[in-house]
Amino acid sequence: MNIITKLALAAGFATALSSGALAQDVSGKVIGFSQIGSESGWRAAETSVTRQQAEERGVDLKFADAQQKQENQIKAIRGFIAQGVDAILVAPVVATGWEDVLSEAQEAEIPVVLLDRGIDAPEDLYLTSVASDQVHEGRVAGQWLVDEVAGEDCNVVELQGTVGSSPAINRKQGFEEAIADASNITIAQSQTGDFTRSKGKEVMEAFLKSSNGGADICAVYAHNDDMAVGAIQAIKDAGLAPGEDILVVSIDAVPDIFTAIAAGEANATVELTPNMAGPAFDALGAYWSDGTMPEKFIITESKLYTAADDPQGEYERRKDLGY
Repeated sequence: MNIITKLALAAGFATALSSGALAQDVSGKVIGFSQIGSESGWRAAETSVTRQQAEERGVDLKFADAQQKQENQIKAIRGFIAQGVDAILVAPVVATGWEDVLSEAQEAEIPVVLLDRGIDAPEDLYLTSVASDQVHEGRVAGQWLVDEVAGEDCNVVELQGTVGSSPAINRKQGFEEAIADASNITIAQSQTGDFTRSKGKEVMEAFLKSSNGGADICAVYAHNDDMAVGAIQAIKDAGLAPGEDILVVSIDAVPDIFTAIAAGEANATVELTPNMAGPAFDALGAYWSDGTMPEKFIITESKLYTAADDPQGEYERRKDLGY
């Protein structure tokens, strides 16, 4: 079983967003961060929180934006190796194709920590992986829909994430597992929206046109909130009421989805904390301090939010996190 299927659920939002009294000392270290890009509000928040964590801890963070291309990430990692950084954080854009560059980091004795996404590669090539249980996230979303429709027939359209990425693979798997025994729920159409708001809107427009103007769609399941927000706009443009005529469930818990939930235009979101760097810095600090090897998988919390969970208050609490 690889990292993509091994991740499991843990910790809380407030806990995950603070380094806490037990934070390990990484001050003075130079750490490279290869970020996927800025395809979503959540991704922007992860970058912002990582920068904040680095500043608070005295880390010299070297940042590289891959613009959603693996070749850019590989080039950045090789650049970090050439610079002789103390460690490398990488949020991998896809799951495969990492063995060569991570072997180069290993040969240079530079520990690598994966953030928020898994890879298919030997586990000894990276120190640890900080991530959520993405399969669980999909299960939570699917179970919410099962409970919500309560046995009524429901055709679902699915907005998948970037093809080949671990969140897209895992969130699809978990959702399908949750609805497997619900013969009333069918995934009628499924297509990538590449985790972006604009693509989510574009794909949802196509789904609506091919589904009797949306009359044949019961719900949309989006692998992230940004695609869901795009889908909501497409539903409104089609003259339908998102959240009522078509249910909307997604993953990430970014501020804009809470605005939509508060307005009755979305129904549920599953949280993904943007603070992957705090646990990563703690693991590196302990490793450098006394050689402590971290758990191979450090898991962050996922939680379901609906209209019953003070969506406007959640928006206020998150709006300044960099989303």
